[in-house]
Amino acid sequence: MAEAMIDSGAAQHSLRRVIGRRVLLLFVVGDILGAGIYALVGKVAGYVGGALWLPFLVAFVLAALTATAYAELVGKYPQAAGAALYANKAFNIPFLTFVVAFAVLMSGITSASAAARAFGGKYLGEFVTLPVVAGAFVFLGLVTLVNLAGISESIKVNVVLTVIEALGLVVIIVIGIYALLSGDGEPARALEFHPVNGAFLGVLGGTALAFYALLGFEDSVNLAEESKNPQRDYPRALFGGLAVAALIYLAVAFTATMLVDTKTLTSSTGPLLEVVKVAGLAFPPKLFALIALLAVGNTALINMIMASRLVYGMAREGIVPKAFASVHPTRATPWVAILFTTAIAAVLVATGDVGDLADTTVLLLLLVFALVNVAVLVLRKDPVGHDHYRAPSWMPALGAVVCLVLALPITGRGADVYVRAGLLLAVGVVLWFVNRLFLSERERSS
Repeated sequence: MAEAMIDSGAAQHSLRRVIGRRVLLLFVVGDILGAGIYALVGKVAGYVGGALWLPFLVAFVLAALTATAYAELVGKYPQAAGAALYANKAFNIPFLTFVVAFAVLMSGITSASAAARAFGGKYLGEFVTLPVVAGAFVFLGLVTLVNLAGISESIKVNVVLTVIEALGLVVIIVIGIYALLSGDGEPARALEFHPVNGAFLGVLGGTALAFYALLGFEDSVNLAEESKNPQRDYPRALFGGLAVAALIYLAVAFTATMLVDTKTLTSSTGPLLEVVKVAGLAFPPKLFALIALLAVGNTALINMIMASRLVYGMAREGIVPKAFASVHPTRATPWVAILFTTAIAAVLVATGDVGDLADTTVLLLLLVFALVNVAVLVLRKDPVGHDHYRAPSWMPALGAVVCLVLALPITGRGADVYVRAGLLLAVGVVLWFVNRLFLSERERSS
């Protein structure tokens, strides 16, 4: 059944190849930029002190290892199924393919839940006083309404919000440049290294959390089937997008630690708003809070669209119960899948904070990334009849090891994160076996 999810597109018409390298590059950058940097700068500072740019730098270097695996696999198999496709081709174990797909799905929901918690914090507090959970639920309701409205409307909203969230980060960078030129702030604080639990474990913990801010690059794999020349364009867009996003994030992190003391950053649910409020270059805090809220909203919207469509696709292929394939008669949206993913997000919002939910997202995707890094090496025995990028073997091999290390409890990740991730995957396992039982019953009765 899992093969059906991966291979069903082969019997249908291919998607139109209309996306060029520049659009791919913009998509990668836009997909990486988002709620992570707006919400987690302070949390990362809690691991290392003023040198909070360091975990972001290390995270980008380590992400580049896994990016080489994706660049090779997209060139070999320019299809839209991503990690599940690669796991299926490399190992041909239907249940493993399903678990990989479900882990990606659940990572989207946990990411959206983290964004919802970030929305309900200090950024929203600039406009209205609400408990964080209440603000998060209101936000989740709005995202659900947009998702139910239809994919065309959702994509239009996404494009606008992507531009806005990038604008907010540009504002922070301009504030940083102005501060340096005018002599404001304390640039030396960026060199203050006060890691918790020692240098190695402090950087490791900060890096594991900083990974959340750049996980979006994996989504770009799904554009492979619509790219004009994925073998040539995708590796350049992927590595170029990572480099651009890295420069933006490092500049934002440096500005934040230069202008705001570490204790304030660590305790704030709106760390970049703290930067705006103390900046010598005046920018309306309420306007920046609005930009941050829209940036956080964009991350959640992208993730919830992806999650609901994955559930719908699995149901349509008979991998999970068919009820999840129900489509709204007027809006043509997978309303049952949307409500299912929203219900899980609501439970997560009520039971976890921003850091824990972001950590759960990272944990799930680190396990997927480790498998992808192994898959690219296994699939070297499956040559294809066209040229494509080939990763130096040591990079995905090291990438697999790095991902597994970052998934370990030595990063400081709490036991509740592992329990949460395990329970989410257990939901998928239950759906898998319930569906198989239902199909077996139907076969016996027919």
